[in-house]
Order: sequence, then structure tokens, then C-alpha cells
Amino acid sequence: MALRKIVQIDEEKCDGCGVCVPSCAEGAIRVIDGKARLLGENLCDGLGACLGACPQDAITIEEREAEEFDEAAVEAHLVRQEADVADVTVAGGAPEVGIQFAGCPGSRAVPFPEGSEAPASNASPESPPQLRQWPVQLHLVPPNAPYLQDADVLLAADCTAYALGNFHDKYLKGRSLAIACPKLDSGMDTYLAKLVSMIDDARINTLSVMMMEVPCCSGLIRLAKEATNRASRKVPIRQLVVGIRGDILADEWV
Repeated sequence: MALRKIVQIDEEKCDGCGVCVPSCAEGAIRVIDGKARLLGENLCDGLGACLGACPQDAITIEEREAEEFDEAAVEAHLVRQEADVADVTVAGGAPEVGIQFAGCPGSRAVPFPEGSEAPASNASPESPPQLRQWPVQLHLVPPNAPYLQDADVLLAADCTAYALGNFHDKYLKGRSLAIACPKLDSGMDTYLAKLVSMIDDARINTLSVMMMEVPCCSGLIRLAKEATNRASRKVPIRQLVVGIRGDILADEWV
């Protein structure tokens, strides 16, 4: 045991959203019984990369007696987690063995097989859905998800899919999706960091930004441009502006 900085999670504030899970590079946090929990003191480096991801401010850094950070244990844990199987000990509790996926079930990264079709009850022959993955909300999209590797990415404002009748066929087909609302969403710094990681780490091919014509939506294209400025790689950005009546007002590479 050593006196060091380590993550502390306030269970009363935590709502189990799981946003902190992909923000921890060591995989030290998992949602268990509806609350984010530290899996092991030796897995937490105490740097606090997860702090800014928490929308409830439930995560803090405290200095106390704790197991020392163990890089070898982290490597072994990440290998197990890669296979969606964890055999680790919850901090202060009993071992949790064989639990599938480390976060909120709604934020698990799920690529859909190429050429797969939606259930017959949900798809029509004229217009089958073109969604390639889950999740789609930018806060929940892991920037290292397999469906982002070398992909063409569509970053769409939430309202665009409702305004465009041909959203799936014409704009989503063949692309990985992330949705966001620059007016109502919190954590724009988290969004920015994720986009930079998509460009540099996932090495996406292109970034198409689709937004509504309303002024508040312009924050989405500014976010994308700032991400390309900060990234070490450069990717082409396509800007699409959708009118509130469902027409395309602008479509250009910027």
C-alpha cells in the first residue's frame, strides 16, 4: 500500500450512464448494478482522464492509502477485456468473474456485419436501414471502435435524420455514424478529444458534418474544424446544411 492519488466515485451522484468507461485507457471502470465502480486500485493510475467525461461530476481524485498502480496488471486486464471477458476484483468487494462488457449495455460498441439486413418486421424492401453500428451518440461512441477504423464518418446533428426523408439511403449508407447536438449537449471538450482521436488513432478517411440551418447547429462544423486543426493527420471535411423543411441548402467540402 502507498499514499497516492486515486479515483473516487460518488455512488449517490452516479447515474450509471457509462460515459466514463471508454474514457479510462486502463479499463479500470465498469458499470455494475447501475453504478460506475473502480475494478481494482492497481488498475487506476490516478491521472483522472475519466473526470471530464462524467456528466454528473460523480468522479473525483483523492489522495489516500491504496494499492500501487500495476502496468502489468493493466495489460493483462485489457487483453481479457478485449475479448469481452473480465476476471478482476471490484475495489473493496468480491471478485467479479466472467462479466460481459465493461460498461453500460446501451453504450457497448457493436459493429453490424457487412451486408446484414434488419429484421423483416422493421425493414421495407424499398428502403432498408443503413445503420452500421451501435452506439451512435457521440458521448457513447468509443473513438477506437472497430467500425471507425479507416471509415468514412458522418457526424450528424440530432434533428437531421428527422428532417431528411432519404437520410439512410443517401447520406448514411456506407458510413459510420455519430450524432450530437451542439446546443443542448454538455461536454464539448470531450467531443473535441474524441474527434481528434478518431482522426489520429482510428485514422478515419473522411468526416461529413450534417447540421440544420438554424444558427445553433453551426457549432458542429466549428467542432469538426477545430478537431482537424488539433489532429496530427488531416482529413477532408464535407459540410451539409439541411433546411427545416428537409431540403439540402449546402453541400460542399470545406
